[in-house]
Amino acid sequence: MIKTFTTVINKEGKWFVAKCLELGVVSQGKTIEKATKNLKEAVELYLEDNDGVMKTISREASLITSFEVNYV
Repeated sequence: MIKTFTTVINKEGKWFVAKCLELGVVSQGKTIEKATKNLKEAVELYLEDNDGVMKTISREASLITSFEVNYV
């Protein structure tokens, strides 16, 4: 089964940190590509160890949005 997950990647110092929003799995790498590759491997391992977790994940697409805040 192929499932698409949502990833957020932030730069923290010299590292890129990638997080899978649906599962809360996090990984890192020195490049965006490496962080993404490491996250994919981490999610695959997570799913192997947590058989059945896919049944609890919404089948609907995630919605990513933003908002503005005024501050002084």
